[in-house]
Amino acid sequence: FIVSGRVKVIRYNDAGKELMLAIHKRYDYFGEMSILDGRTSPATIVAMEDCTVGFITKSNFVKLIMSNEKSLQQIITLLCTRLRESWGMLKILGFAEANDKVRAALKIFSQKFGTQDKNGIIINIKLTHKDLANFAAVSRETASRIISSLMKSGEIELIDKKYFLLKPSFFEKLTI
Repeated sequence: FIVSGRVKVIRYNDAGKELMLAIHKRYDYFGEMSILDGRTSPATIVAMEDCTVGFITKSNFVKLIMSNEKSLQQIITLLCTRLRESWGMLKILGFAEANDKVRAALKIFSQKFGTQDKNGIIINIKLTHKDLANFAAVSRETASRIISSLMKSGEIELIDKKYFLLKPSFFEKLTI
């Protein structure tokens, strides 16, 4: 579990290119599948900033979490959330057009990390163009070109050089 900071969950494709599967922030946790079934995860966790991470042994997990009905329900809910996130990733990967992939990625980040503002939705995590590209499965150059185009059209803004603001026009033009 993450006490402070942010981590990304990544995999490498056969060509060695990084594919970002998720970002987890403070109070999120990861590795639940491994602790439940004893198998290793097919992904790697990488700190995106200074982090403090807590660990729990399987025996303590079973004793403290699995024996408590409310905690068990939370684990089931989390697993359902992870499955839905995987479906979202499959949707992104299914798009033929890079523009649709980047737009879908921004939408997913806005749903997970967004805060409603009078001007739209602010994605409250710092996302580099490379992060967005790795999540959308496009090149960094392509992601940068699409971000630039979205900024020129007034659909998004960059706040403090690190936070994306998705304006209402972004969602109006979203066909995904």
